Amino acid sequence: MGAGGRMSVPATKHEQQKNALHRSPHSKPPFTLGEIKQAIPPRCFKRSLLRSFSYVIYDFCLVFLFYYIATSYIQLLPLHFQALAWPIYWTLQGCVLTGVWVIAHECGHHAFSDYQWVDDTVGLVLHSALLVPYFSWKYSHRRHHSNTGSLERDEVFVPKPKSKMPWYSKYLNNPVGRVLTLAFTLTLGWPLYLAFNVSGRPYDRYACHYNPYGPIYNDRERLQIYISDVGVITTSYVLYRLFLAKGLAWLICVYGVPLLIVNAFLVLITYLQHTHPALPHYDSSEWDWLRGALATMDRDYGVLNKVFHNITDTHVAHHLFSTMPHYNAMEATQAIKPILGEYYQFDGTPFYRAMWREARECLYIEPDEDSPTKGVFWYKNKF
Repeated sequence: MGAGGRMSVPATKHEQQKNALHRSPHSKPPFTLGEIKQAIPPRCFKRSLLRSFSYVIYDFCLVFLFYYIATSYIQLLPLHFQALAWPIYWTLQGCVLTGVWVIAHECGHHAFSDYQWVDDTVGLVLHSALLVPYFSWKYSHRRHHSNTGSLERDEVFVPKPKSKMPWYSKYLNNPVGRVLTLAFTLTLGWPLYLAFNVSGRPYDRYACHYNPYGPIYNDRERLQIYISDVGVITTSYVLYRLFLAKGLAWLICVYGVPLLIVNAFLVLITYLQHTHPALPHYDSSEWDWLRGALATMDRDYGVLNKVFHNITDTHVAHHLFSTMPHYNAMEATQAIKPILGEYYQFDGTPFYRAMWREARECLYIEPDEDSPTKGVFWYKNKF
């Protein structure tokens, strides 16, 4: 799916095994960001307003097609077929709406068009429709890109050392505990992050994406945080009117469950991009921007790579050049891989298996005892 989309280029079996088993280099790379950029064809950095909108139109055609089929025909089926049809609708609609979410994410990076006001308008509408505070997340996500891999300043999925793990963590280090943890993270992780900064970097006071005066934002950003809140409130009011007109069951089936799937995928995608036994994290004594940007993992989601506009398997290139439009990121990825060499990380493990493995293997971080670089931290899997 996706207008003008491209098939993902699969990794070889050797490449998958290498990246799944061996750590990424953590020393200063022998290349610069400028040298990486020179390897990419200049056309990859060009943004096309028409092409970007083609993805929006394509996605919404699918959204309304699935909506029309679900609301017009599922109720006509026998009950036992309805029990099968609704989950199919939820899955398809949730996946396509995740693609819509990704386009709004592109807008937040100014990768949608050459016009900032167009990007912000489209991003505000799309993210608000999915109950995301657009500008609030845009600014916190920008700080994530500025500080990726930093234990002190990164914004999301910041791993903890063993000494700071909650006391109950060791009791969850078993199959049942992992199921409960993953279920909690995928269903409630996103709203808890927005409202309470759960899994985010620690601040000296309460941090919330809806609070214009919270520690996440500065004075120049506060007005736009209000605008983000208005967008979410507007969507909430529309949903309330639909609840009064159609009922709670209709609203949950048509909108609520697909939204849960969107939230689960965006949490999972972000988690797997930055959580892997091969990826280092750095404290302030070792961190620099380029090494931090390279401390991310491209993943393979099969056909969903295209549905998600390749945010899944071109994330390394995205962290290096975040204003590059997504439809050029695959070509750019292939261009930079020879330059990056072992610094490029790809894991072709199916995402559902990778999710379970990372939950088991990436519990906390510690530096290696015998390593001279104590500022480089790796995931550990035993308490």
